[in-house]
Amino acid sequence: MTKHIFVTGGVVSSLGKGLTSASIGMLLERRGLRVRMQKLDPYINVDPGTMSPYQHGEVYVLDDGSETDLDLGHYERFTNSPLTRDSNYTTGQIYQSVIEKERRGEFLGKTVQVIPHITDEIKSVIRKLATDSVDVVITEIGGTVGDIESLPFLEAIRQMPQEVGHENCLFIHLTLVPYLKAAAELKTKPTQHSVGQLRQIGIQPDILICRTERSISMDDRQKIALFCNVPLQAVIEEKDKDFSIYEVPLSLVNNGLDDLIVKRLQLRADTLLLNDWHDLLHRLRNPQHEISIAVVGKYAEHRDAYKSIYESLDHAGIHHHAQIRIGRIHSEAVEREGPERMLAGYDGLLVPGGFGERGIEGKVEAIRFARERGIPFFGICLGMQCAVIEFARHVVGLENAHSTEFSKDTQHPVICLLDDQKMITYKGGTMRLGAQPANLQSGTLAADCYQADVISERHRHRFEFNNAYRQQFEAHGMRFAGTSPDHSLVEIVEIENHPWFLAVQFHPEFKSQPTSAHPLFAGFVRAAIDRRSVRGPSLVADGPH
Repeated sequence: MTKHIFVTGGVVSSLGKGLTSASIGMLLERRGLRVRMQKLDPYINVDPGTMSPYQHGEVYVLDDGSETDLDLGHYERFTNSPLTRDSNYTTGQIYQSVIEKERRGEFLGKTVQVIPHITDEIKSVIRKLATDSVDVVITEIGGTVGDIESLPFLEAIRQMPQEVGHENCLFIHLTLVPYLKAAAELKTKPTQHSVGQLRQIGIQPDILICRTERSISMDDRQKIALFCNVPLQAVIEEKDKDFSIYEVPLSLVNNGLDDLIVKRLQLRADTLLLNDWHDLLHRLRNPQHEISIAVVGKYAEHRDAYKSIYESLDHAGIHHHAQIRIGRIHSEAVEREGPERMLAGYDGLLVPGGFGERGIEGKVEAIRFARERGIPFFGICLGMQCAVIEFARHVVGLENAHSTEFSKDTQHPVICLLDDQKMITYKGGTMRLGAQPANLQSGTLAADCYQADVISERHRHRFEFNNAYRQQFEAHGMRFAGTSPDHSLVEIVEIENHPWFLAVQFHPEFKSQPTSAHPLFAGFVRAAIDRRSVRGPSLVADGPH
């Protein structure tokens, strides 16, 4: 029978349940087990697609077009678990499904209640992943113990051992052991209270993973084990990682977590193999190059808004033995201060995706700076559209060219709404989403990076390049290096006679892994390394990162 691991969190949010869950999934895969990953989120939104990045961070898009929680990015970067819309459910989706069943009369006149109807629906989405081809399903419960929104999910997983057997379920609780400087000691009481709340619900954790900035003494571990009713060896220290998040799996191995899980669930597992993981950490610790990349965006001050972008740059750095220093530049600051002051000295410029007019002119000016100075440039989604706007205004000569997203009455709408979006009024889940094929033009930068003629990448957009302007752009040196198979949609643009200038309508950051850098990010970083080798030491070594 498929085994279930449930990961919960306590004390505070942002402890890293997603990263920990992904690390556990990776370790079990490396021991020859077939793993599926799942995140259950307690918010009422149907999905994060309509939520602000300031509140939720990036929206992570899967091949099937699902707009999901950013933790699924950790799952894909650390594991090979196939992710689908069944890998992320929210309170909104659960209640929507139950209400639709009630409207169809499926409950035969019964009063619909949280227990058993909502909890049964939650259990059903967990069981969806427990097929004959899966050894372990890891289900992460969003939020923290004590949140009223999480209670139906916690009640549902409390019931699971009764249905599939206690020997087939494992509860892991991630908690905080804070260090108080005034007292100069670690405090275990928050962990005790968190586990106490979990036990009141009816869940006794089997393993405690304790986030801490200082090492936990044996006395404190014994205290946690005693008061939380877990074996001493099941109190796992997860110390903060100052160097890289990719150290987390090795830290858990050093604390014996994978052995503990295998024995507790009686899994038939192979010897752990982590040679490639040790190699990538060696590359991170011993770089042969150092470069600086400016990421100019609307949400520069919020790291999670561009989480996959930053990780993909790190992956490319690992691939090329390079340390990448990232300057998080707010596009509105470029508007105020000018690109010369904000961007001079960087070895490459990346403009990521986004929505809304704020900061657009700063992005356009940043791209012009990179184009005119020969700085390697990489544009993603909105970054491509801004590159088209900049090229139209300053090379093609289309004064005030713009996107109809920001200027409905622009004289030159070089970016316009997709035809199949014009009659859509609902915002949630209605964009061009998920994996779409594209054909690459031979002899282009893109074809050289991919070493392929046909690719598949994930999309999330409503606007596109306006085909009415294709001939004008081509006449002035812009190449359409990638298009949809029917050539109706522009997917990749490049500029001739530039060291490295490439922009894409899709999101390549969603298909990059630490052991396999995305080819476009690898090409971009290679170009930045080449620029640095010509220019010498960086001028922004002490800039914002």
